[in-house]
Amino acid sequence: MENWSVEQVCNWLKQRNLGELVPKFREEEVSGAALLALNDRMVQQLVKKIGHQAVLMDLIKKYQQQKSGLESLTYCCETPSQKFPEVISGKNLKSFFARSKTLEWTSSYTLPDFPYDVKCILTEKKCPDHSMRIRIIEFLQADMTKYLEGSLYPNSQQYNIVVNALLQAYPFLDEDGNGFLLWKRALKDRFKYVRRPIEDDEQVLRNKCKFGHRRGQTRKSSLAENKFDDVQGQVEEEPAHLKGSAMDLHIKWLNQEYMKTQKNWEEVENRMNVTIEIRRKMISNKAPLKDILRLFPFLRCPYQLFREFQLLTHMDICKKTVEILEIYSENILSLYVVRNNPINIMLQENLKQHTEEDVLKYMKMTAACLLLPEVFGDDSSLFAAVNEEVKTVTPVLEVKNPFNVNSCKFALYIEREELAQLDDCTMALAALVAAFHVFNIPCPKRIHRTLNFLESLVFEVRNP
Repeated sequence: MENWSVEQVCNWLKQRNLGELVPKFREEEVSGAALLALNDRMVQQLVKKIGHQAVLMDLIKKYQQQKSGLESLTYCCETPSQKFPEVISGKNLKSFFARSKTLEWTSSYTLPDFPYDVKCILTEKKCPDHSMRIRIIEFLQADMTKYLEGSLYPNSQQYNIVVNALLQAYPFLDEDGNGFLLWKRALKDRFKYVRRPIEDDEQVLRNKCKFGHRRGQTRKSSLAENKFDDVQGQVEEEPAHLKGSAMDLHIKWLNQEYMKTQKNWEEVENRMNVTIEIRRKMISNKAPLKDILRLFPFLRCPYQLFREFQLLTHMDICKKTVEILEIYSENILSLYVVRNNPINIMLQENLKQHTEEDVLKYMKMTAACLLLPEVFGDDSSLFAAVNEEVKTVTPVLEVKNPFNVNSCKFALYIEREELAQLDDCTMALAALVAAFHVFNIPCPKRIHRTLNFLESLVFEVRNP
């Protein structure tokens, strides 16, 4: 590297996914010798983004360490007392460095310095919400890339080391003992997402050819062809993904079982577990909701919707929603802002007709649920359509006769289509919150404060 020209340095940056730095390096005429002489202050002046600064400094440091290691290895090989093989070259030398790299990860890997808000959540031992989990995964991915000297292809053992380090430092992230697989899958998905913009790069195509991907094969657009076409850059030690044919069998069985009157719910759960990866991939890739529900119709069942939410967040949202309405319903109904609301007036009229304690409690919780947007000044039409036609495409509740115990109806709608029938207001509210997370739907601004209030209580983020 010491003898590299400016152009060779620029090519080296491109290979390490630092192509954005090339114009500045050309302008400043940074050769190989100049690159190795850079200190922290020079890098800060040369490179604007902190992430690029960290990666660049680490690459230089690793190169210098590697050079030092090679010199030590040469010295040891030349010393008769050392018991090295007579010849260390080619494949043996490559294997030697691969083992050394793995040992280095095992013995020296430490978690990155997370941002302040992430630190606060982790220090308080609070289960992070969906957006916070994404931030943690992003920082872990960036840190792994730094350790890999810019490579975007970790192997299975390196994923295991990083996730184990995270769960050892913060054991509460491993709730129910299922955290390891979920964090590892999220980390692998993040690397796939980062690799996507460079999938047509010549070096990436060579890697794909090396591991069985036909050269010139383009990314397939149809769902059936796009199930498992992401190819890892390195062979992993864990079992490969299910083949497309096996996945098709699971999906076919789920569709057939959904049509039956008597369903095998235990087997439904097993097959929904097996297919969760392709389902989450479809949702993250913004597949049409109709396609997702066509392949996985059991997401129309409230129980499976809540179970999917629990797999993603480790939260029992039904239980949490009951607690929320029981705690806050009286306070909500006593607020001045809802006193003259039609729903509150309707409630007061119906309360006079009943004396049973359970019925009165049910009515008050229903009213509190429907009045939530009014409390926060949000658009109630984006929350629930009470005795009206559903007009919004985002998740919304359809409510008919909310205070009539015998004829009330609650349903969850998405894209103006009914997704599920629900038994009562607590289940309806739980389904509404779960739908935004399960189907990865952005929250409309005009209902943001209401949902933020609910999510803060569900995830116990703060005291609202």
